[in-house]
Amino acid sequence: MPNIKVFLSQSSAVKKPKQIIEDIAITSMASDGRGIAKPDGKVLFAELAVPGDVIDFAVHRGKKSYAEGIIEKLKAPSPLRTTPRCSHFGVCGGCKWQHIQYAEQLNFKREIVADAFRKIGKVDFPEIPQVTGCADNYFYRNKLEFAFTDRRWLTDEEVKSRVEYEHRNGLGFHVPGSFSGVIDIEHCYLQGEPSESIRSAVKDFALNNNYTFFNLKEQAGLLRNLMIRTASTGEVLVLLSFYENHEPKIEALLSYLTQTFPSITSLQYVINHKRNDTIYDLPVSVYAGKDHIIERLGTYRFKIGPKSFFQTNPAQAKVLYDIAKEFAALKPTDVVYDLYTGVGSIAVYVSDACKTVTGIEQIEDAIRDAKENAQINNVTNCNFFAGDVRMVLKEDFITANGKPDVVITDPPRAGMHEDVVNTLLQLEAPAIVYVSCNAATQARDIQLLSEKYAVTKVQPVDMFPNTTHIENVARLELKGN
Repeated sequence: MPNIKVFLSQSSAVKKPKQIIEDIAITSMASDGRGIAKPDGKVLFAELAVPGDVIDFAVHRGKKSYAEGIIEKLKAPSPLRTTPRCSHFGVCGGCKWQHIQYAEQLNFKREIVADAFRKIGKVDFPEIPQVTGCADNYFYRNKLEFAFTDRRWLTDEEVKSRVEYEHRNGLGFHVPGSFSGVIDIEHCYLQGEPSESIRSAVKDFALNNNYTFFNLKEQAGLLRNLMIRTASTGEVLVLLSFYENHEPKIEALLSYLTQTFPSITSLQYVINHKRNDTIYDLPVSVYAGKDHIIERLGTYRFKIGPKSFFQTNPAQAKVLYDIAKEFAALKPTDVVYDLYTGVGSIAVYVSDACKTVTGIEQIEDAIRDAKENAQINNVTNCNFFAGDVRMVLKEDFITANGKPDVVITDPPRAGMHEDVVNTLLQLEAPAIVYVSCNAATQARDIQLLSEKYAVTKVQPVDMFPNTTHIENVARLELKGN
């Protein structure tokens, strides 16, 4: 049995529970990662609990039929548990399943997909195979965004000690459920070097030179955000976001980074005076190097800038795209539509197996990237269009671009708009390959499509180990075709 430690968030230590329910056996897992128990017919949702645990349950909120809370005491740990690798586990919400053995994570994720198809989709579907897991459970992300704060989140021990700190400057991740809370990260296992060294160096330079860290509530401070993007090609993009436009201090920090980290191939910055952190509507300046980095997926290269939308796990993205391509079963004469194409990564990836690919994406910057990615790879049979899919995918558009033999759709977590589903039903493409990051909305859309389509293949893919997220690919075929 591994050495088990139960981690409680600061809020759980400060807030008194309404009630303690003793000797609760956790029997299953919710899709959001909480453990479930059903004593006497009442459903209990316990943070960080694992099926097989026996706990004392601290109720924080609830009604007659259910309650939400945390582990007050772990009386008998589940054999499915393992010791979390990260010291921030339990406070940082980035890797909520680090305490569960990876093989069991995959089992739970498979059940999330199956449960969504059974309860929401309510359609016949083939047996769902085991989730395609990641070769690397840590250091798999190619992008991390950190927030500066002058009010770092205090640990339980720090709160209880009542010590007053000279400063609370920190650089890390936002605390789940907190508007302004930021955890000061000591070490993160999501992105490999040089990310860790760059983040630490920026923070140390700022502290040593009395730079002000951002205060979200008061909207004040020089340093606001730090983004680090890495690629399998070895290229590194760093973007610093400043709230104040203090040119001497900005120059000093950027100059220090260029001298200290020659591996940075693209160093950029932005001035953000807005009340939110998004930079998509702001001009970005290049301080040193290129305005982008290059990532590879298989034989294809993709240009990635600070605003680009791209899969954050490139190694597993290739696995995902290979499955989508296999499910599409493309022929050289096929016309393909790629809905919600983003930067055209799927479109370019499947372009060698079909006649044409037509990509549609609402975000104009992404379409510009898609067109450039096609050019970089000498792909001439992809056409990309900017606009809302439900507004673009009309009869005149289909007439101009050809009726598709295969539709590939990879919508955001909210799934497809009902108008898009209705258009697909009218379009009657022989096959639809539905790639989704949300099994619930995918199952909902498939239920609507079941009027004319049957699910013939399903394959879940784990893109984000140690989290509750699961990607799923489904092939739908036109009935009677």
